[in-house]
Amino acid sequence: MSLAAVSGDVTHRRVLAIALPMTLAHLTTPLLGVVDAAVVGRLGSASMLGGVALAAVIFDMLFWVFGFLRMGTVGLAAQAVGRRDAVEERAVLARGLLVAGALGLLIVLLRTPIESAALSLAGASDEVNAAVRDYYAVRIFAAPFTLANYVVLGWLVGLGRTGRALALQVGINFLNMVLSAALVLGAGWGVAGSAAGTLVAEIAGAVAGLVLCAALLGGRLGVAKAVLLDKARLSQTVMLNRDIMIRTAALMFAFSFFAAQGARAGDVTLAANAILQNMVMVAAYFLDGFATAAEQICGSAVGARRKSDFSAGVRLSIVWGFAFAVLAGVVYLVTGPAIVDAMSTSPEVRAEARIYLLYAALLPVAGVTAYAFDGVYIGALWSRDMRNLMIASLVVYLAVFLALRPLGNHGLWLAMLAFLLARGGFQALRLPTLVRRTFG
Repeated sequence: MSLAAVSGDVTHRRVLAIALPMTLAHLTTPLLGVVDAAVVGRLGSASMLGGVALAAVIFDMLFWVFGFLRMGTVGLAAQAVGRRDAVEERAVLARGLLVAGALGLLIVLLRTPIESAALSLAGASDEVNAAVRDYYAVRIFAAPFTLANYVVLGWLVGLGRTGRALALQVGINFLNMVLSAALVLGAGWGVAGSAAGTLVAEIAGAVAGLVLCAALLGGRLGVAKAVLLDKARLSQTVMLNRDIMIRTAALMFAFSFFAAQGARAGDVTLAANAILQNMVMVAAYFLDGFATAAEQICGSAVGARRKSDFSAGVRLSIVWGFAFAVLAGVVYLVTGPAIVDAMSTSPEVRAEARIYLLYAALLPVAGVTAYAFDGVYIGALWSRDMRNLMIASLVVYLAVFLALRPLGNHGLWLAMLAFLLARGGFQALRLPTLVRRTFG
């Protein structure tokens, strides 16, 4: 019997039931950085604080590359749900954990060259690098458990169990905060204490996640070897993950390029852009929630061969995403100056951020279709097309930047707007062909 927790009807309520818990789960993640900074900041060492901040960026970038483990698992699990294939629902989890474990162990084995490359690219001071090494030496061993948590989270979302996914994610983050504070301030472990808190929280999360999954699967996680290693299914999983990884790498390049160009414009512009990007990121968490709803609903619709459900999932995900994006844009236009003032005391940075505030308000609206269609394409397992269209959008981004380079930072923000619009536009144009191909 299928483990799905959702009905076949696609309604506003169903979209919100998936999107809102996942948005809350996403919103708890930035709190980790705030708590780590606050805790380590109490030690009174600028180099330690800088080291923890830099190490967090290194791990964020490292693990972001492997986000395909969550996204791919959602699509595969959702389609198994749609087909009411209980055996494949179980096998998707097992295969995902197998891949996550292998990749996690590979990261641990390659920890030394990864550390050297990251520190070389960062170019920080010796004091900051020393703090990074202390943090890195502990947290790197969390890699297999972090990746396993991606798979478990994706599997739960694919089955529509977003309440359990939220509880698991919040539990990991809350335990991380408590342990980091206790080990840094209470035990006096310094930077290593912050990393140890994250390591223990990820291990506890993986154990709790597996227990939860086993409970949903009747007390056991085992899968017949022939099913687990089915050649066609394994090949599909590998190709899906490869395409999503390339897509994610292109996205990372786009944002890294934006940050690098801001840095070349000077410290004031760099700081102003960082503040505005943080504002955009908060809005993006809401859009990610609706993208997740599209992943689950559209994936299960493809599995069930229900074109009407698929179309409804696309439409409602975009409608709700647009509503939240417009709301975010209005809020930023009205309260943006106050938000900027709260995030910086520098008069120069405040003035610079106000110049580009309109872009921060427009970006969420421009990105609605890009986020929603990412969810649609992942759920439908159209990973090759998503990869190709992302690369095409990246070309548009760079071309617009070069064309508008004389406009300085305005040109950079306009290029980012063009990037988001291109992503959504290209995917919208491709959608009818893929729908015909998928539903016959």
